[in-house]
Amino acid sequence: MPDAIGLIDAQHRQDLTLLAGQLYVGTTASSVRTLLGSCVAISLWSARHRVGGLCHYLLPSRKHQQGEPLDGRFAEEALHLMVSRLHRHGIRPSECEAHLYGGADTLPEGGNTRFNVGERNIEHGWQLIEHHGFQLVNVDVGDHVPRHVHMDLRTGEVTVRRGARPIGMGMAA
Repeated sequence: MPDAIGLIDAQHRQDLTLLAGQLYVGTTASSVRTLLGSCVAISLWSARHRVGGLCHYLLPSRKHQQGEPLDGRFAEEALHLMVSRLHRHGIRPSECEAHLYGGADTLPEGGNTRFNVGERNIEHGWQLIEHHGFQLVNVDVGDHVPRHVHMDLRTGEVTVRRGARPIGMGMAA
């Protein structure tokens, strides 16, 4: 497999914070967390093997050229990297629970141009979860609020905290 962009390794019992375009799958870290706007995070957990991971992607896909490294900024490539890591641990995607979070609409209402990045990210996440055969157990997507996602890699528990203020709406008076 060519080199990968965004794939993070961890020290024993390290707590990781993922930035946009990064992902982690393994048994070494204690936890992984990220902050989402229009980006989407997918968490995966195999209770039987006690292996989990999280990705934080920015866009659904790109035109990937042969020989280019896979890039965690794109949903398709991030999930490909995660599945490859699962296979290294002897895990089939159907053995994993999945969670899907994020995809907030970050553009204020009334704007003339709507890119719908959050919506496209959500839709692609759904499709990839179905395509790989993961067991979807929790979803919190859309709306106009940021999300803080935390995954305990010792138990597989995923928690989401929604931001109090809508994205792109400015400070409340």
